[in-house]
Amino acid sequence: MGGPVRSGRPGAGAGGAVRRGVPAGLLVPALVGVAFLLLPLVGVLARTDWPSLLHHLTTPQVTQALRLSLVVSGWALLLSLLMGVPLAWLLARVPFPGKALVRSLVLLPMVLPPTVGGVALLLAFGRRGVLGPWLESTFGLTLPFHTAGAVVAAAFVAMPFLVISLEGALAGLRPSLEETAASLGAGPLRVFATVTLPLLAPALAAGAALTWARALGEFGATITFAGNLPGATQTLPLQVYLLLQDSPEAATSVSLLLLVIAMAVLVALRGRWTGGAVREARATPLEGAAAPDDPAGFADPGAPEEGVTLEKPPIRPGADADAGPGATAAPAPAAGESDLRAELTGYTHFPLTAPAGTTIAVVGPNGAGKTTLLRALLGLTPRAHAEVLLGGRDVTRLPTHRREVAWVPQDGALFPHLSALANTAYGLRARGVPRAEARRQAREWLVRLGVGELAGRRPAQLSGGQAQRVALARALAARPRLLLLDEPLAALDQTTRARVRHTLRRHLAGFGGVCLIVTHDPVEAVSLADRVLVLEDGAAVQDAPPAEVTRHPRSPWVARMLGGNAWEGTAGPGGTVELAGGGLLTTAPGEGTLPRPGAPVLAVIAPEAVSLHLARPEGSPRNVWAGTVRELTAVGSRLRVLVTSPEVPALVAEITPAAAADLGLADGRRVWTAVKATEVTVVGL
Repeated sequence: MGGPVRSGRPGAGAGGAVRRGVPAGLLVPALVGVAFLLLPLVGVLARTDWPSLLHHLTTPQVTQALRLSLVVSGWALLLSLLMGVPLAWLLARVPFPGKALVRSLVLLPMVLPPTVGGVALLLAFGRRGVLGPWLESTFGLTLPFHTAGAVVAAAFVAMPFLVISLEGALAGLRPSLEETAASLGAGPLRVFATVTLPLLAPALAAGAALTWARALGEFGATITFAGNLPGATQTLPLQVYLLLQDSPEAATSVSLLLLVIAMAVLVALRGRWTGGAVREARATPLEGAAAPDDPAGFADPGAPEEGVTLEKPPIRPGADADAGPGATAAPAPAAGESDLRAELTGYTHFPLTAPAGTTIAVVGPNGAGKTTLLRALLGLTPRAHAEVLLGGRDVTRLPTHRREVAWVPQDGALFPHLSALANTAYGLRARGVPRAEARRQAREWLVRLGVGELAGRRPAQLSGGQAQRVALARALAARPRLLLLDEPLAALDQTTRARVRHTLRRHLAGFGGVCLIVTHDPVEAVSLADRVLVLEDGAAVQDAPPAEVTRHPRSPWVARMLGGNAWEGTAGPGGTVELAGGGLLTTAPGEGTLPRPGAPVLAVIAPEAVSLHLARPEGSPRNVWAGTVRELTAVGSRLRVLVTSPEVPALVAEITPAAAADLGLADGRRVWTAVKATEVTVVGL
């Protein structure tokens, strides 16, 4: 009795906390503000002569003004659309000097007193204005005191609402959607019509509704610039102004009509249109494990999860274990050879060549230039420039949609307003394939990738693995000469990643073009690629087969990515390495394999080659240091132990759990580390 009442519903407590937490100092002024806005509306409702309402609204003067208002607001909306949509696109997408000034000019009519706006229009388009005499002498067009003048005045005041709505929505759209559409062969106008505009439809509808409502209610600029001529410029707001002098009851009735129209527009927009474009365009597929109806439940016997093999698993030619009965591997691009020759300059600077049928894994630390490389090949970035030849054809100066280069960005960039089938057919349609044939081929590709029964679903209804396979099907269906995959599996959990990687490996085995895959996963790099391209600071550090990169990494980052210890230093006398962080490492190089003394080198030590001891070991180890255990991490059936030492850089050892128990390892435990000289690999930098 008298105690707090708690609801069993999960959200009840949170909602109650919010209500109890509203300070009275804010609540009272807020309620006063609501009353301040509401009371004028209540006044209109209270003073309306309800029995005479229909009579007041059907008088000849009112119906004539209503028709004129609809005509003027309709033409003003059309004029705003013709000018406002390109203007919003310009402000949102194109950098140019003076953009802030142009944006201020767009917003100016919203803060400018309407009568001042009317005066400005009169001085610009009047008979003695800046352009008025020229318009009258050239086109015989006189705007003041004419219906066209009322349209211009309404558009001048109302167009900013459209521009603001569209600019915000355009800024919220993911650029990768339009860029991906271009990479699939769609020209700029097609991209705008089939991707940008549909995603902007909610914002466009909202802006158009607000623009129309504002144009319908325009008064000050209209009466100042166009006058108040019955049947020509006397719109409904001006009619209210006249009725207020002679018939206040009729003025109240007409005011109620305008009020109802404005409120209807706002209620229709609430929640249905506002922000819809941004929410839909940013919708992401479900992450994590595949959905219950995900057909990707096949095994991945050839993909290691806890270690890195040195060679790609063999692929049976013409077969695809994921595609179902009768399916074949991905066919080659339609036209001729697709070898790649590129010379990159700018932030990313190195030559790149690859014969047709090659898959290259691009690896490196963040900021190394991996995505910049892909975007340079697409012609989408000013940071780097690429002279590109595909199959002997120079595509350097061609726009993205004519390069025959398909791109799958990190998020897949599926078009949220299209089904999986329509997404997959997009590139085919952009290249002129008839609709029925494009959909037939798209369905075949979805079947090949194991998602055929999901053809009718939108991207938001797909799991992460399903969405990635649809994105891959879309890219392969376009039959590109060059396929660019930017971390296509990064957003997936381990189980789904293994399944999609298995599918991807099968189809890349039969892909006749060149494929570049950006990845941070050593399993992906080794299992998918014929070559591994290592980038650091925009330069190519190493370009070699996976086995060579695994055995002799020339980058500390790659060595650590592969799970090894990588120490930089300089070659010393007698097979020693003077470490950059201090300390000396003894190696056992073969004849002539160690660089000359003073040359920069990278010493690589496999974690399993590091032994741990409680007492200083005796015997063969040439490299022995005292250290302290700082971290133990489980990796599959083994433990990785991080040991720090004042003598050398931090060292990672890999041992069995039984060995860790025997040693009594724990954070802070003092141990001795030992590495045989023969276990150290030295690579010149």
